[in-house]
Amino acid sequence: MKPPRPHRSLARRTCHLTSDKFPIAALALALLLAPAAAAAGEAEAKPCAACRAAAPADSCCREVAPASFSKESLYQLDGKFTDDSGRPFALGDLRGRAVVLDMFFASCGYACPLTVTDLLALEGRLPANARGKAAFVLVSFDTKRDTPAALARYRAERGLGTRWILLHGDPDAVRELAALLGVKYRREADGSFSHSNVITILNAEGEIVHQRTGLQGGLDEAAQALGKLTQ
Repeated sequence: MKPPRPHRSLARRTCHLTSDKFPIAALALALLLAPAAAAAGEAEAKPCAACRAAAPADSCCREVAPASFSKESLYQLDGKFTDDSGRPFALGDLRGRAVVLDMFFASCGYACPLTVTDLLALEGRLPANARGKAAFVLVSFDTKRDTPAALARYRAERGLGTRWILLHGDPDAVRELAALLGVKYRREADGSFSHSNVITILNAEGEIVHQRTGLQGGLDEAAQALGKLTQ
């Protein structure tokens, strides 16, 4: 059974308002919201399927289990996501790349388009030989309307390339991720969302190394942080 998630009161905001400053202490919530990391030590090896069926144990090839994530890694979260092609997606699938992450909703008319434009600018600042080392991830908190098909249309409308990953999650998965990112959001009566505006940069292990809050400024610092991860 998962432990209860902390309640966060959300002040009424319009889509264009910036967020409160991200509290670094929120990283400690990973210990409460995410499953415990596997015990440290050598990765467990196990026989591959073909070997189990036909080969002696002492001559069998071995599959090595992936190393566990650190307690600061967002990739500990086991929430269910689906990408815009309809395939299941786990946050841990991002391991090994620098990640620029934003939470948004596709029908947003002001803040989200501006943030995506900034993300495109960050992508453009990367040297050509470093772009394959980064992924740009949009996670929707509109779990009802932003279906994988809707996100696929959004990808086409904004001309987002193959380095971009658009994710639909179940409500619990979205709430967990938002809590750890310091993102506040609330559905309004008209179906739109009041929300924080936070760009987060993760290292290859899913640990937060930089955040930009608000809609203005801070892009140079974000580009610098991303550049260090993709050198």
